[in-house]
Amino acid sequence: MRKNVRIAAVQFEHAPGDKRANLDKIRGFVERAAQDSVEIIIFPECCITGYWFLRHLSRAELMTLAEPVFDGPSSQVLVDLAKEHEMTIGAGLVELGEDRRLYNTYVVAMPNGEPRRHRKLHAFVSEYISSGSEYTVFDTPHGCRVGVLTCYDNNIGENVRITALGGAEILLAPHQTGGCKSPDPHTMGLVDRRLWEERHNNPEAIEEELRGPKGRGWLMRWLPTRAHDNGVFLAFSNGVGVDDDEIRTGNATIIDPYGRILVETWKAGDDMVVADLDANLLDVSTGRRWIVTRRPELYSSLTVPTGVEQDTRAVRFDGEGV
Repeated sequence: MRKNVRIAAVQFEHAPGDKRANLDKIRGFVERAAQDSVEIIIFPECCITGYWFLRHLSRAELMTLAEPVFDGPSSQVLVDLAKEHEMTIGAGLVELGEDRRLYNTYVVAMPNGEPRRHRKLHAFVSEYISSGSEYTVFDTPHGCRVGVLTCYDNNIGENVRITALGGAEILLAPHQTGGCKSPDPHTMGLVDRRLWEERHNNPEAIEEELRGPKGRGWLMRWLPTRAHDNGVFLAFSNGVGVDDDEIRTGNATIIDPYGRILVETWKAGDDMVVADLDANLLDVSTGRRWIVTRRPELYSSLTVPTGVEQDTRAVRFDGEGV
C-alpha cells in the first residue's frame, strides 16, 4: 500500500429476492460513507439477491433471479455509484455466467470504471450454483491491492495464503454466517428468532447472542488468525437478522495485519464500521515476515488429493462455516 486507506464494512438485513430494496439499502450506506470520506466499502455475500432462501429455488427460479455480471442492472448500479462517489464498492449476487452456469458472485465496482468479480470457490447453498475456480486479487485506484474470498472460502486456510501470495494487502471477506444450525455442538447454533423480534424492547438479550459463541465468539476463534498469519488487513462484512429460517449475527469487523480488531459492531440491526488502514503496518507485520521464510519445496503434499475431499454441495452442510 502506498498510502493509508479508509475502509468501511457493512452489515444489513436483506430482503430475499427484492433486489431493488437491497440496492436502495446499499445506496444509502454508500452515500453515508461518502460523507465520511470512505474509499472502499464492502457489503455482505449475496446481499443484492438474498442468500439462504436460495436453497429452496428451482433452477428455473434461480435463472429468473440471476443476472449477468458487469453488463447486468445490479452491476451497473454499483458501477454508477462507484463513479459518482469515487469509491470502490463490493456487493454479492447470483450471477448468470457466460457459460449459462449460475455462480455466487461478488462484484467489486471501482471508480475507474474497471469492475472485478469473485466467484465463490466453495459454493453450497444450492445444487444449481457452481463453484468458481479462480482466485481474485487486483489493484485499486486507491493505491492498494485487494483480494476477495467469500464466506466459506475464508474457512480454508490455503485460500487466504494463496490470496496473500498474490499480493493482496487487504482481504475483502463478505459473509452470510453466524447463527447457523450445526452438527457440532461447539460451533455456533441457532439464535432464537423471538430474541430478534423483541430486539427493540430487549436489546441486551439479542446482543448477548450476537457477541456470544453463535456469533463473535466463533469468529474470534479463527478470523483474526487469517489476517495475522498472512499479514493482511481483513474487512469482514456479514448479514444480520432474518435470513430465511436462521438469524445472522452481523459483527461487521475490520482487522489489522497483527490480528487486532480495529473496529467492530455487535448491533442487532443494520450498521457500518469505518477504519483507517495504516500502510506502515504491512511490511513489519508478523505474517509477512513468516511468508518470506517459507520453504515451498516442502509443501508439495498440499496439492495431492487425500481421497477424502468432497464438493461442498455434496457435503450438504446445514450452515455456513461449520
